[in-house]
Amino acid sequence: MIVFDRLWKMMKQRGVSTYQLRERGGIDSKTVRRLRANDNMETKTLNKLCAALSCRIEDIMEYIPDRED
Repeated sequence: MIVFDRLWKMMKQRGVSTYQLRERGGIDSKTVRRLRANDNMETKTLNKLCAALSCRIEDIMEYIPDRED
């Protein structure tokens, strides 16, 4: 599972609001909701996020293997 916890942590550390992220990256509010829910993202959206935050992809997301209990 891909999670975006690193994105929210980075934004908090840098003092970037979701409004600023939307303005800088051209990302709509629906996409922000999908990011919060760890839904699928298009690579062009990931590119916009990295460009807006001047970061690498691994700075905003990570892969967590699904656990089979």
